[in-house]
Amino acid sequence: MNHETCLVGNCTFRVYAPAGTGGLCKEHFLSFVTWRRRKGPAMFHKYAAMTMDERDAVLAEWSTTIAAE
Repeated sequence: MNHETCLVGNCTFRVYAPAGTGGLCKEHFLSFVTWRRRKGPAMFHKYAAMTMDERDAVLAEWSTTIAAE
């Protein structure tokens, strides 16, 4: 994972944390966590119990919110 880059298009920063089956840089990971927090506190417990396919769907939903960057 050390040589991979962020999943967000045009972002060349190195992976900081996993997100689904891929990884995000620190800035995008913090944005993702903030977005999940706004979805409600139960999202953290629900996310922990999700399969990777389900997590990828959540990540895809979040990525539509940052497409305007």
